Amino acid sequence: MTEPLKDTLISDAHSVRWREAWQQPVFRRMAIGGLLLVCALLSIWPWYLAKIEARDGILLNDVVLNALPRHDVSLAVFLSLWGAALLLIYRVQKSPAMYLRFIWAYAFLFISRIISIGLTPLDPPVGLIELRDPLSNYFYGAKFITKDLFFSGHTASICLMAFCLVRPLDRWLVFIGTAIVGVGVLVQRVHYTADVVAAPLFTYAVYWLAERYTRKALVAITELR
Repeated sequence: MTEPLKDTLISDAHSVRWREAWQQPVFRRMAIGGLLLVCALLSIWPWYLAKIEARDGILLNDVVLNALPRHDVSLAVFLSLWGAALLLIYRVQKSPAMYLRFIWAYAFLFISRIISIGLTPLDPPVGLIELRDPLSNYFYGAKFITKDLFFSGHTASICLMAFCLVRPLDRWLVFIGTAIVGVGVLVQRVHYTADVVAAPLFTYAVYWLAERYTRKALVAITELR
C-alpha cells in the first residue's frame, strides 16, 4: 500500500466508531496495551518522584522568570488543563482513532519525562508557590513535588491534547489553554522557562512517534468499513 493511500485511510479513521474498531484484533491489542502501559507508569510515578525529590539539584538563574510577576494562578491552570481533558474525553467517545493516538503518545510522553527528569537534577525556582491541582496531584502522592522540572508535565499534557484533537476550533482553544498553563506555571514559579519552552518540542516528538506506531491499527480499522 502506498504512503498517500495510507495517509488517506488514517485520516478517514476518525470517522470509524468504537463498535467497528473493536472488531479488529490489532486495534484491541493496542488499545488495551496502551492503557495498561500508562497505568503501570502511573503506579511507579510516586515512588520515582520521591527519589527525585530527595536528591540535590542545581538552582538556575532564569532571567525571564526574574522579570515576571509572581502570583498564585492555580485556578486558571486547573481550569485550562482539565477543561481540555474533558473536551478530549468527549471527542474520544466517538473516535477510537483519537483515543489510540493519545494513549500511546501519552505513554511515550510519560517515558520521555521520566528520562529527562532523571538526567536533569534541578532545584525549584526561588519563590515557588504550590500549584493547587487536586486531580494531577493525586498521582504525585501525599507530598507536593517540586523537583520534577525538565520538562513541564502540565504544559506538555495539555499541548498533547491539542495535537490529538482533530477539529480546528478544538485545537486552537486547547492551544490557547496551553499558553495559559505555560505562562501560569512560570508566574507561579513552578517551572523554569526552559521547562515550558521544551515541553511542546518533546510533545510534538512523541505525538509524531505515536502517529507512526499506531498507523497499522488505524489503517486496519478503516479498511474494515
